[in-house]
Amino acid sequence: MSDTSKMRNYQQINLDLLIPFSNHPFVEYEGQRFTDMVESIKANGVITPIIVRPHTVEKSKYEILSGHNRVAASRVARKKDITAVVRKDLSDDEALFIVTETNLIQRSFADLRHSERSVVIAVHYESMKKKQGYRSDLLAGINDDTLCPVGTKSATKDKVAEQYGLSQSTIMRYLRVNKLIQPLKERLDKGEIAMRVAVTLSYLRESEQTLVEKQLADGKKLSIKIANELRKGSEQTELGKGAVKRLFEASYYGAKIKPIKFSGEFLSQYFDEKQSPELIESIVEDALKKYFADK
Repeated sequence: MSDTSKMRNYQQINLDLLIPFSNHPFVEYEGQRFTDMVESIKANGVITPIIVRPHTVEKSKYEILSGHNRVAASRVARKKDITAVVRKDLSDDEALFIVTETNLIQRSFADLRHSERSVVIAVHYESMKKKQGYRSDLLAGINDDTLCPVGTKSATKDKVAEQYGLSQSTIMRYLRVNKLIQPLKERLDKGEIAMRVAVTLSYLRESEQTLVEKQLADGKKLSIKIANELRKGSEQTELGKGAVKRLFEASYYGAKIKPIKFSGEFLSQYFDEKQSPELIESIVEDALKKYFADK
């Protein structure tokens, strides 16, 4: 029997025995995309096997590495089991590599959210830094027709940037973003905080990030000015609840930018007379959020 055949190790596994990957970093399908998958599974079953590993705690169960959407759709389609490739003796790093790579193969990097991109880049970067190169051996034999490696060479930071068509500075920003706690990553994905703010917050301790998230949950606004002050304070000493709250409030009650008036001639280039001042302000605000989100 060939090594590839041994690695396939296909099994039919009951859906009740499947557990999501711990802290799964990718958002699952929803809406029409998920509905289409359910209908496809009802008609044709699951064509591409999922990938799992034996669960380290609940010995009778399996942890999903690739196929969270297929499992969810199979449950909605009222299927009882699913074909899986069982991978044994994987380290947590190797398991995470499979999770990120198979998601990246199935979806374009451009389609990923900021938090998802940060995980993909961090996993690749750490692997390359340890001189492990692209771990194509972990994907070999899973499904040769659909899981072809995106790249096959060991790389430095420059190579990671080249692989994803990003600048080295952008790669470093995503490496920083990966150090954020999950709630702050979600706020970045939703455009509630800008990329520059997210990167600055990544230098805070996890406990300090949690305190910042509490302020945001209470409705406070977070500017790059506040983020810089938080980072500066954190470099001097660990920030407590009171210190974080004071920094938010000091910025809120401090000096504010003077109002700017736009001429009617300028505004008429982008708006018409039927649009209310409130609508124009809303459109400008949305445009500014998108602009600073990429900074």
